[in-house]
Amino acid sequence: LSGCDSGFGQATARHLDIMGFQVFASVLDLQSPGAQELRRSCSPRLTLLQMDLTKTEDIQRVLQHIQAHTNSTGLWGLVNNAGFNDTIADAELSPLGKFRTCMEVNFFGSLELTKGLLPLLRSAGGRIVTVSSPAGDMPFPCLAAYGASKAALSLLMDTFRSELQPWGIKVSLILPGYYKTGTTCDPAFWNLQKQQLLASLPQELLQAYGEDYVEEINQQFIQFMKVAVEDLSAVVNSITEGLLAANPAVRYYPGQGLGIMYFIHRYLPYFVRDLFLKGFFINPKLPRALRREHHNDVKK
Repeated sequence: LSGCDSGFGQATARHLDIMGFQVFASVLDLQSPGAQELRRSCSPRLTLLQMDLTKTEDIQRVLQHIQAHTNSTGLWGLVNNAGFNDTIADAELSPLGKFRTCMEVNFFGSLELTKGLLPLLRSAGGRIVTVSSPAGDMPFPCLAAYGASKAALSLLMDTFRSELQPWGIKVSLILPGYYKTGTTCDPAFWNLQKQQLLASLPQELLQAYGEDYVEEINQQFIQFMKVAVEDLSAVVNSITEGLLAANPAVRYYPGQGLGIMYFIHRYLPYFVRDLFLKGFFINPKLPRALRREHHNDVKK
């Protein structure tokens, strides 16, 4: 189970431990408050493992540990939960490095871990449950780096699902609504990211979009965070069902409002979908260079 420092991973690790399973829970930092909390609240069956999904040596160390402890039995389930995003901005304003980091954690890290554990999962005819995002299915404004990595992850898992069918491995995707997890709901964190983004932008881009444009996106996102759901149980239950149900669903959609969102996405015209996503999530103001007052200034 990856990404157990906070949020869905931490809650799921605790839930599976209470149910009596042997859980291998990976965290970025063994001394983090989340890791300490799991040590305090879980049984000795739970094993905490340090793993940064961008580091092959970390992944290999975790694979060796799990192989050593499950060689005779195989591994019943893998939960790919670790995810990363620290950029809220138009794709043009998002540094290329941010796209790469999202791909490294959300896609390549999960791919490497999954491939490494597949021999153990095949021997048990087990399960793969992966937490993706609706942002990987539809173009949320200002989430291109994160959304593109989750789109790649969702497609990869759909491919694994069909390829691993003959081995008896069932693969499920979890596409949660908006929940309060980790740093995602900390305004101070996002304000810092905004400052760093503004400092890194080329002058020409800053002129074209305007500093107030980036400020406005950030403010709207912080407002949106206030509706994030604190009770993670719907997601934990979906992950658990993906691991334990005789016939788990291919996709789970825990969270409110996702039904209407996917209906609009699938059946209504693109402009309706785009309007809905802007109304629901972030509706950026006009970039500076396109505003009437800017054109008037230029004429003068």
